[in-house]
Amino acid sequence: MAGGYNRALVERTLIAVFDPDAAYGMKNELAPDADMPKGFVDKKKGSNFLVHLADVRRGWFTADLTDDERRSVFLRHGLDWPYEEIGAMYGVHKSTAQRRAERGVGKLAAHLNGERYIDGYDDLNEEDEQ
Repeated sequence: MAGGYNRALVERTLIAVFDPDAAYGMKNELAPDADMPKGFVDKKKGSNFLVHLADVRRGWFTADLTDDERRSVFLRHGLDWPYEEIGAMYGVHKSTAQRRAERGVGKLAAHLNGERYIDGYDDLNEEDEQ
């Protein structure tokens, strides 16, 4: 991906998209350890979490996800349901629920990067032949 969004970043941010209070409990990875003495803080190197949150929140409404993908992503990353329960709720196998959630996150990341989502390498070969 050429853009700045990858699956891991989107998945971490989705938690706060669905639960605004979750951001208060997230660890700032750029913050110094609690036992370190106070020092100079460079405001230019602060966290860009709020920017990612705004982008992912907007992308959630504008990305081209199917209803099944949206439901799976919401249940997995918004409500922290295991794939077994998601699959049981919709009468599908665990792997189908997992595939839908992973495809949804992939589509969202590609959308945020301004790229077209390609689901697997088989699609690349078909595109090259045309």
